[in-house]
Amino acid sequence: MNLLQGKTAIITGATRGIGKGIAQVFAKNGANVAFTFSSSVDAAKELEKELNDLGVKAKAYQSNAASFEQSESLVKDVLENFGSIDVLVNNAGITKDNLLMRMSEEDFDKVIEINLKSVFNMTKAVQRTMLKQRKGSIINMSSVVGVKGNAGQANYAASKAGIIGFSKSVALELGSRNIRSNVIAPGFIETEMTGKLDDKVVDEWRKAIPLKRGGSPEDIANACLFLASDLSSYVTGQVLNVDGGMLT
Repeated sequence: MNLLQGKTAIITGATRGIGKGIAQVFAKNGANVAFTFSSSVDAAKELEKELNDLGVKAKAYQSNAASFEQSESLVKDVLENFGSIDVLVNNAGITKDNLLMRMSEEDFDKVIEINLKSVFNMTKAVQRTMLKQRKGSIINMSSVVGVKGNAGQANYAASKAGIIGFSKSVALELGSRNIRSNVIAPGFIETEMTGKLDDKVVDEWRKAIPLKRGGSPEDIANACLFLASDLSSYVTGQVLNVDGGMLT
């Protein structure tokens, strides 16, 4: 099925994990993909080639979504290269975990800037194009932590909860122009990052999840595929928990 045939998507932070999974699923469904990376040049070139080999147009851009200027110039470049922007997936994010008593101001500011301000920067940058087209789907990556909080992650939880409030506001502002804004809140997703964790810890996590497994990047990508496609044309302002039942 080519659910995204003829659509162009921008995905931030796509060289690994969830972002990479989204890029692959989108390309397999016919989307042209512009994706960003911050430093992994080799991984970006490899993914660019892999996506192009699927018969779509794909291009990697080194860009920092936390920078307002770089976001503006990225969107300008993507428009020149691709001609339209139909889908924006704000996926770039970092963690700097610590208990509040040990958390530095710098660690708080950095996480808010990269996780939350980047969503403002990129949404603002694509807004003009989507308004002109009178269509568009914006998908913002939050987390179960943004919905329920987590000890040792006050900065991360604040950034991810902020994304939810921002996305709902954008849905209300832009709905009359046929621009949709939704949130995905992933649960425990098994990626390269979680692969470095202790096996016993990961097993405990799995046992606590109703579906008894961690999610895969593809699980998140498939939810994004639904929100990016016309199948969800009457869905906006929603938070979709893709978490194996963790928040049930």
